[in-house]
Amino acid sequence: MQFRAIATDLDGTLLRTDSTVSERTRAAIDAAADAGLLFVIATGRPPRWIPPVIDQVGERGLVVCANGGSVYDPSRHELVTRNDLDAEAAIAIIDLVSEAYPDAVLGLEQGFEFSADTSIERMAFPMLRSWQSQGLRIGPIRSFATEGVTKLIVRLDEGSPVGTAAAVQELIGDLALVTHSTNESFLELSRPDVTKASTVERLLLESGIAPDEVVAFGDMPNDLALIEWAGLGVAVANAHPALRTAADETTASNDDDGVALVIERLLTGP
Repeated sequence: MQFRAIATDLDGTLLRTDSTVSERTRAAIDAAADAGLLFVIATGRPPRWIPPVIDQVGERGLVVCANGGSVYDPSRHELVTRNDLDAEAAIAIIDLVSEAYPDAVLGLEQGFEFSADTSIERMAFPMLRSWQSQGLRIGPIRSFATEGVTKLIVRLDEGSPVGTAAAVQELIGDLALVTHSTNESFLELSRPDVTKASTVERLLLESGIAPDEVVAFGDMPNDLALIEWAGLGVAVANAHPALRTAADETTASNDDDGVALVIERLLTGP
């Protein structure tokens, strides 16, 4: 078997629609670990949303969070790495986006901190009260951009059309990289050289694992770089069309144990 590591997205990929990990998937992950493969989670989630997943899949080492923007050690609840946008770039992006999209709600992930502009209070976010209970800071968004930004979030109208991410990328140029893990009404901006792939690569370098020794799983555009970088890039059946086009193969959906099916095949061989 040529592969030495597995790198996988969470939501829409490893996790089922109800955010659980099936028994079959957990068994496949355990079998891969027993066979000596490293298992790396690479997600758009911030570190504070990782512990419930660790409770399900077990302690597997470091976790790549925020689309590569940080590396989290769940065993110590510490950030090992932050690949931040600098504050000056974040302010420039805030100003450009606010002028072009005056109804957008902007948010900042900064390590363990999460901040949102006061404009969030005029929108009916179902999760707003829950976020506030988790420590969400609300205020003029520029007031929080006094330090590096791990991920800058642009929340637009639900009806934002396909192509919105590309339009925002053109607007901000090379100040940041624009991607999304849901539809294009929720855009995620990171330092321009930061992707899941770049951070996973640096993480695996310490173990001497090359890209062609990695199998990667994903479902949305924020997984595209990872899928293209890995020796075997696998899209789940429910993936965005761009992922299915770029992937080396497509497996079953996240609700049908797509990740487990591939791991089981790789472990048993041809």
